[in-house]
Amino acid sequence: MQRSLTPVIVALVAIAIALVGLDAARERHTAAAASRPVSALARASSASKNVSASSASKSSDAAAADDSSDDSMGGDPDEKVIRFARDPSPMPPFLATDLDGQTISTAAYRGKVVLVSFWATWCPPCREEIPLLLQLESRYKDKLQIIGVSMDDDTPAEVREFTRAEHMDYPVVMDKARISEEYGGVPALPTAFVIDTNGRVVQKHVGLYPAEVYDNEIRSLLGMHVDEPVESFVDNGQIFLKNVQNATELPGVDFSGLTPGLKKAALKRLNTEMCTCGCKMTIAECRMMDADCATSKALAARIIREIRAAANPEANPPPANHPAPQKPAGAEPDSAQNR
Repeated sequence: MQRSLTPVIVALVAIAIALVGLDAARERHTAAAASRPVSALARASSASKNVSASSASKSSDAAAADDSSDDSMGGDPDEKVIRFARDPSPMPPFLATDLDGQTISTAAYRGKVVLVSFWATWCPPCREEIPLLLQLESRYKDKLQIIGVSMDDDTPAEVREFTRAEHMDYPVVMDKARISEEYGGVPALPTAFVIDTNGRVVQKHVGLYPAEVYDNEIRSLLGMHVDEPVESFVDNGQIFLKNVQNATELPGVDFSGLTPGLKKAALKRLNTEMCTCGCKMTIAECRMMDADCATSKALAARIIREIRAAANPEANPPPANHPAPQKPAGAEPDSAQNR
């Protein structure tokens, strides 16, 4: 009897051991998922971004080409590299009243990492971003300050009703004071500016990004350990649009074959002539902000052609003057025909 039960007991013990191992594996998987809560969102968000959101990564192609180190903006949310602006500009200061009547002064946030998030209640990616921002706020507490800037045309009372329903406990101000203009304009929503502990703007993200991107940047700015390498880029309009005047390359503009002097002349025209797509920007600004704009791309190509043609008139000779056709013998002169 005991012999007959031995195989059964061995089998039961093996099953028990397998179940314990399965439970342990399940716990490890759950813990890993908790540490990477947005891996799926990182893939989904790339499909949910609006067209302008892609300009962040495309404008990285326009970083200064005359610097030996990496100068791209790093707009790809899936790329495991942290990029900050070299010699960053100070945060544009503003003094405003939030939806709860409290005074918001950016000068009070020195020593903290600050995220200035431009958003609107009608913007689906903005609504999707709110839980991510709340998660970051909870994680870093007094080391991080999030400021929401509502681009809504609604009244402050209507926006406040929305923020309370979404449990947004960070301050939100209305853009009535034209804060967005101080930041060089907001090409799409959401747009977030990342400010370091010294009050300098080191990065801008246009569109919906996973919390992991912000988490790595915040940790790096706070001097905490990060696994990703940290690189720098020159802000030639990727953060503050006014800096596009310093750019030596622009997305989708072919300067090849131009001498330094001709290239300078082309850049001057691109930075002074206006785009006609309705953006109210110069051609250079439009190329930097929206690499998909066919209008600014065509205008830029025309300027390059005209610069090349003016420098090489022999390569583009004017149409030949053909002699007037001979009139047949006995034909009356034109003056006679017109009488």
